[in-house]
Order: sequence, then C-alpha cells, then structure tokens
Amino acid sequence: MTALLIRVLGREQAEGLRRVAAWAVLAAVLQGVAYALLVPLLTRLLGDTPADAWPWVAALVVATAGYGATAFTATVRGNRFSADLGRTLHHRVGDQVAGLPLGWFHGERTGELGQLASQGVVQVMNAAANLLRPLCNAFVTPAVVVLATFAFDWRLALVMLVAAPVVALAYRWSGRLMGQVDRQAHAASAETAGRLVEFARHQPALRAFGRTAEDHELLDAALREQRAQARAAVRIGVPGIAGFALAVQLCFTAVLLLGTVLAVDGSVPAGELIAVLVLAVRFVEPLGAAAELGGSLRMARGTLERLEQVFAAEALPQPATPAPLPPGGDGHGIELDAVRFGYGEGDGEGALVLDGLDLRVPAGRTVALVGPSGSGKTTVTRLIARFWDVTGGAVRVGGTDVRDLTTDQLMSKLAVVFQDVYLFAGSIDDNIRAGREDATDDEVRAAGRLARVDEIAERLPDGWASPVGEGGAALSGGERQRISLARALLKQAPIVLLDEATSALDAENDAAVQQALSALTADRTVLVVAHRLDTIRDADLIAFLEAGRIVEQGTHEELLELDGRYARFWAERERARGWRLAASS
Repeated sequence: MTALLIRVLGREQAEGLRRVAAWAVLAAVLQGVAYALLVPLLTRLLGDTPADAWPWVAALVVATAGYGATAFTATVRGNRFSADLGRTLHHRVGDQVAGLPLGWFHGERTGELGQLASQGVVQVMNAAANLLRPLCNAFVTPAVVVLATFAFDWRLALVMLVAAPVVALAYRWSGRLMGQVDRQAHAASAETAGRLVEFARHQPALRAFGRTAEDHELLDAALREQRAQARAAVRIGVPGIAGFALAVQLCFTAVLLLGTVLAVDGSVPAGELIAVLVLAVRFVEPLGAAAELGGSLRMARGTLERLEQVFAAEALPQPATPAPLPPGGDGHGIELDAVRFGYGEGDGEGALVLDGLDLRVPAGRTVALVGPSGSGKTTVTRLIARFWDVTGGAVRVGGTDVRDLTTDQLMSKLAVVFQDVYLFAGSIDDNIRAGREDATDDEVRAAGRLARVDEIAERLPDGWASPVGEGGAALSGGERQRISLARALLKQAPIVLLDEATSALDAENDAAVQQALSALTADRTVLVVAHRLDTIRDADLIAFLEAGRIVEQGTHEELLELDGRYARFWAERERARGWRLAASS
C-alpha cells in the first residue's frame, strides 16, 4: 500500500510522507525499547536485590519520555501532512479532470468521481493522519520486542519469530477475503448514490408520471444490491477477522506454554519468566490492533486504486510547442476537413456521428448548421471547442489545427453558448464575471445590460449579488440563458458558437436573448446550430447536415431554389409555425 500511496501522491507529497513515516517508525522503535526494558526491571524487582532496579527505572523513564515526545511529533506532523495532502489531492483531481475529454465522463464515472473527491480524499487523509503511526506500531514494535527477547531467552524469542509469519499470513488471508467484497460494496454504494441524486433531481418528472419512491425501480434495485453486498461483507469478512484473531491468540498461547515448561524444569527463573511473558503480551497487543486497522486500510487502498485510475486516464494531449494563432481577422476562421468522429470508449470510434464532414466558416461571417436530430450538429460545435479529438481529418481555427493549440489559446478565441445552461453556485455577478475574471464592475454591468440581465437583478432583493442557486435553480430557463449570454458577451471572443441558444423560450425571454445575440455576434465569426427560421434566413451561409456529412450548402435563397433536403426542411418549419390547438367539437 505504501508504494501505491507514493505513486498517487507524487514526488513532492511522497517526500512529506517519508518524513512522517520516519517519525512514526522512530516512535514505534522507542515504544519497543520501553517494553524491552520491562524485562530487566521486573527481573530485579522480583529478585533478591530490588534496589538494583533503579538504573532500569531511570532508563525506562528516559525511553518513555523519548517515546512520548516522538509520538507527539509524529501525530502533529501527520495531521499537518494530512491537511496538505487533502488540498493537494483535490487540486490534482481538479487539474486532471479539467484536461480529460468529455467522453470520459459518463454516469457511473461522474458519481464515482464525486465520491472520490469527497469521501475518498477524506479516507486517504485519515490514513495519513491516523493510520500510519498505529500501522508502524503494529509491525515495528513487535519486531523490536522479538529482538529484545533474544537477549533474554532465545527459545521464547524463536517462538515469537516463528509466530510472526503465521500471523502475517492470517492477516493477508483476511484482507484478501474482504478486498473483493469491499470493491463490490463500493460499486453498489456508488450506484445507489447516483440513483438517489437522480431521484432527488428529477422529482417533477417522476411525480408528473406517478413514479413514487415505491415505484422507482432503478433506485429500489440499487438499494437491494447495496443490502446484498453488505450481507456478503459480513458473511465473508467475519471468518477472516475471526481467523486472524485466532492466529494471534494461538501464537500467544504457544509462547505461554513454552514459558511454563521452561519455568517448571528450572531453565528460566520465575521472575525473568514473568517479565518475558509481559513482553510477549506487548508482542501480541500491536498485532491484535492491526486487525482493527484492516477495514480502514482496505478502504484507503481501494480509494487510492481508484484515484490512480483517474490520474492514469489519458488527457487531451497538449502540444509541446504551441503553434501561434494569426492575429486579427485572419485567425478567426473555422475549417473542418474530412472530419470523422464517433462516441466510443478509448481509441475506438464507436458508432460514427460524423463521416468525412467538410465545412468552412469564413472569418466575420455567420454560418447556420441545420439538419435532423441526431445528425451531429452539436458534435460539430464540441469538436471545434476540442471537447473531444477527431478520429479522422482535422479541425482548424485560423488555419491552425486545434490539436496544435493549447487549451488556453483555443478558448481565448471562443465564446460558447449552449442550450443546456449551467450556472455556478454564487451570485448573478459571479456568474457573468466567469466570462473574464479581470473584468471591472462597469464591464460586468454593461454585458449584463446588453443581455437584459439588469431586469432580473432589479426584481431580486439583493440585485446583482442575488444567489442563483445550484445550477441556477433559483432562476427560470430563459433567465439562465440571459446570464449565459452576458457571460459570453463579457468574454469578447472573436468566434462564437451557438447551440440552440433560443429554443424553448417564452416571448419576453426570447426578445431579450435575441437582443443579446445581436450584440454578441456583431462583427464576429459565428457558427450557429438553430431551428429558428429568422436565424436561419439571415445567415451568410447555411449548411445542411445529414448522416454525418454536409449534403447541401448555400444561402437561404439558393437552397430553396435547389428544392432539396433544405427546401423540404424549411417547408416543414413553415407549416409547424402555423400550428394551433383546435377546440374539440
């Protein structure tokens, strides 16, 4: 486990761990020495000249004081290291996650990542602060006791020495029994946590369709599986724990029997035998404590293994020498050249979404991307933002492959507004400022007014400082979209990616969002995924996407004259705009 801990912590934290471990080992050695000093002390106290015990009393006091000071130092350093470790692990997890492709995040991983970042990090911190010293005591102190026993009676020491591997094997067997159960129990717990969050978040939909807690089968199944794994842990774990405890007691019994035999035949004086048996108790005591540490150690090890898997996940590669972006308008065009992409695991493409797609978005122009649902329109915007890497072809910004740009370089050129808006827990002001952290208050307010966020702030009691709730839950969908657009306006990026930014809005919010979009897209390169007829008609170029390829492109008038897929799409939208609910006769 130590090697695993060092791999996960990294070089800097590993050095801190070694220092803490050194203090813990020194404390365990001094504890063993203090135990060993009990033998000559008791031998003299129970002998003919008890006064000879005073030098050994002094030695015991010095050893005990040294142990106390060292143990205190080890505890303090362990707690400090634990706090630093928690901060470091959270930063490492955050930095790693920020560089992973979005394809890495699926439902199970998201739930497990939440557990790792909360309970998991706490478990590792607890292992560093509270388990390292007891663990050293459990193994180092008995070793010192065995060595000390050799100085008094080699036969009793030999029995202890033979007992050590027996206890170690029993401990390993017990841990192996529980290891598999722990992994299965963790998986069941993560699934249950995910289902509970899902159940809480989607209460409106569940209640609308009469899905009560008793009728939510996915949650019920997860709870049943968690209960089954808990029972399996008891059924499998108890024999291992009992077996380890039995091995420890058998070893102590063997030492006791041998000591009794030696005392009976006169090989060992009674006083010395009592002292050595006291030492034997001190040999067994830390070994028994190791059993109590087993569960915590297994949980910490399982967490470390999962953290190692997260850190081993392959991030989107960053160029060793970033290519410079052309300045000004020359760096604001977009090209997709023979792009192939599918949502798959690892290096596999999975089912192809884009298959040989070619698209040009000239600098300073607006291109509308239309097509049936599932044709890959949103995927195009994600690939431009390099949320994933293409599996074939290339995506270029300003003539430069996005894979040759750093994430900071690329995102400095892009403002992205998606249909599904997420706001951070904080104020309206905080969420707009996320677009550009160094913006002044006047700039934040100006961007907010362009998106008509000031209307939202005026009706809330705390104005711009009003909290938006987790994910923006305190606001309506249209209000969240306005704040998202204000954030994009504040960024002042030359390239704008819009994905269904005006869908499903009421009239008031739609007007506000359209005003913000006009300000956002002025004199910028714009790729818009939209079904709104006005947005489509006014675009400089319209590209119709079907089956992962651009099958038609041109202006609105040119595509209508072509009378192909786009013309039929437009006719359907025109008919849909005239739909009305009719009263039943």
